[in-house]
Amino acid sequence: MDVDSRLLRSFVAVAQEGSLTGAAERLFVSQPALTKQIRQLESRLGVTLFERSRAGMALTAAGRTLAARAPGLLAEWDAALRETRSAAGRAGRVLRVGFLASAANEMTPRIVAEFTRRRPGWRVEMRQAAWSDPTAGLAAGDVDAALLRLPFPGQEDLRVETLLTEPRWVALPSAHPLAASDVIPFRELWDEPFVAAPEETGRWRTYWLAADEREGHPVRIGAVADQPDDWLSAIANGYGIALAVASSARFHARPGITYRPVSGVSPSRLAVAWAPADDDNPVVQDFVRCCRDSRFDPDPDA
Repeated sequence: MDVDSRLLRSFVAVAQEGSLTGAAERLFVSQPALTKQIRQLESRLGVTLFERSRAGMALTAAGRTLAARAPGLLAEWDAALRETRSAAGRAGRVLRVGFLASAANEMTPRIVAEFTRRRPGWRVEMRQAAWSDPTAGLAAGDVDAALLRLPFPGQEDLRVETLLTEPRWVALPSAHPLAASDVIPFRELWDEPFVAAPEETGRWRTYWLAADEREGHPVRIGAVADQPDDWLSAIANGYGIALAVASSARFHARPGITYRPVSGVSPSRLAVAWAPADDDNPVVQDFVRCCRDSRFDPDPDA
């Protein structure tokens, strides 16, 4: 019997988290979708894997047996998949690097130029991911390294090295009453509707809403966006405001949107990330060294 590895990953997440809510956040999927996947796996196996109750999801005897074996099976499959893709990349001399919008901005050309200098004949293939995948494909093994903003779900399972710290500003509709302010105290934005990342992104969404820096004040969501263009359109159309890194004012300038500095909110950290399995991969480690060597002040006008 063939079982989709995606279903097995869903099972492992629920077994380890003990709840659908925690597992859905970890996997960046909705809770109804995760429930459907668990039921689909149970149907294919012909067994009940969980006892469902208000307290959570408790493993049955069959579930405990599968939970003991499934992580090892998935780890072996992930290793085989990563090695296969890495071999293809080496054969084609291509390094796949994932990123999200506003990840490295000015740093990216410097990093790529230094890497191609160190590795003649190699090419860096930059792959932009949607915000619904805060690891930009790294967790799934779709890329060899990634340029990411911290924190993001799953970073504990990866190697992460901070490259720079950058202030968080706010993006507002240009007609907003606060758009003419030199600096906006974050407290003045607490009652504003925000444009948020999808709910299943967990602490990535929480961080960019600065939910932990509101002294318990609730967050208002005006719109949800998964792509930079949708995010910009929602702001320009007045559905909400959003926190963004300072360099977004240069890289995501758009008519109808104004960026302003914000006080009272912590800065953003940019990092390069890679899988522990690539600690001894000379090509990936060359890229990491290029990232370290390309550190510089992200705001040349500051």
